[in-house]
Amino acid sequence: MADQYDYDLFTIGAGSGGVRASRVAAAHGAKVAIAEEHRVGGTCVIRGCVPKKMLVYGAHFAEDLEDARAFGWTIDNPKFDWATLRDNVLRDVDRLNGLYTETLENHGVEIVNERAELTGPHEIALSGGRKVTAKHILIATGARPHVPECPGNELGITSNEAFHLDALPPRILIAGGGYIANEFAGIFNEFGSQVTIINRSDVLLRGYDAALRDRLLQISVMKGIDFRFHAEFRGIEENDDGSLKVSMTNHDDLVVDAVLFATGRVPNTEGLGLDKAGVKLGDKGEIVVDEFSKTSADHIYAVGDVTNRVQLTPVAIREGQAFADTVFGGKRTKVDHSCIPAAVFSHPPLAGVGLTEGEARNKYGSIRVYQSDFRPMKNVLAGRSERALYKMICDEDSGRILGIHMIGPDAAEIMQAAAVAVRAGLTKADFDATVAIHPTMAEELVLMR
Repeated sequence: MADQYDYDLFTIGAGSGGVRASRVAAAHGAKVAIAEEHRVGGTCVIRGCVPKKMLVYGAHFAEDLEDARAFGWTIDNPKFDWATLRDNVLRDVDRLNGLYTETLENHGVEIVNERAELTGPHEIALSGGRKVTAKHILIATGARPHVPECPGNELGITSNEAFHLDALPPRILIAGGGYIANEFAGIFNEFGSQVTIINRSDVLLRGYDAALRDRLLQISVMKGIDFRFHAEFRGIEENDDGSLKVSMTNHDDLVVDAVLFATGRVPNTEGLGLDKAGVKLGDKGEIVVDEFSKTSADHIYAVGDVTNRVQLTPVAIREGQAFADTVFGGKRTKVDHSCIPAAVFSHPPLAGVGLTEGEARNKYGSIRVYQSDFRPMKNVLAGRSERALYKMICDEDSGRILGIHMIGPDAAEIMQAAAVAVRAGLTKADFDATVAIHPTMAEELVLMR
């Protein structure tokens, strides 16, 4: 490595991608520093998928306790205490923050708890006043929640603040149609809040298979969640009693106790001095990179949500690993962004991998769709009418599986193994030849006709 620089690698942002890249680069022998102005761990660990999944687990007990009676359990007057769950979740976030910090330190990565900004091609200015240089720079600053422009938008909250609420809002309006909106809708609904989702279009979970989207909407309505489509904010006003009056297009005003914005995420590229280093941005403010995560500046790279390629934590981790192996490990590595499995931890959860039915018809024309629409055994005994739906999309000629999509209990857990099969190019015949594990929901994957 070049002796004229303070570091071989300086990473800005200690989220999932930045931490993985820094740790692996250090393991390859690089002198590495990482700057983080908030907490080590990033969105996923501190204010995203990890604490949110814990809330999802907590929310599931609402139905489990109700269903338990049909299985012979007597549970009298169960009560839910939001503060207990909130504090336990935040305590575990602290634990994970410590583990991520410890991992970096054990690999010899210097942690700089300051904001960092590029002031030249190889120079970084820290908020404490120090300036350092690095041969390679990695931008891994992630993204932040988008807040719609409207009068009174400062009265709303985002997913960042949802984990710190003093109390559960009796009535909450959630804006958005993506996975964050639907996950929080399920969480608050199970905790007893009256939930309304507003969305500027009539499409939920764009990118997922239409049949699954329709099924989730049907079940969510059945659970008491209200939907208002083709609705955009006109304004939010605070009433004398602290409640909020929300006015919107195409619908009547609504009075709620909280407004949660879940309308997408914006790459964190402002104030980083990227222009001073010759780093180009795309139309949405994202850092433009090539297949090796290199920016328009040869020695500057970017991974994770800040590139707006695929905003998923495991993708950021893969990109960080590939960057470190390419630049410091002598092994040029690209991340395949096709066939990425994804899940929505709604109630019930849904998951998918590969092409949806619509995408497959557009691309291949001749396809075969296999489907299983059934009521899970647990729901039957509990007296729930809620049904699961599994779909397998195959090429007509070869039988190769182009996509698998499912909604129902444990869909994400089942999908992880199914995604391996789709990624490997297996066929419907391979699934048919596999003996089922009975009785399970997953066996439907090898029984579909």
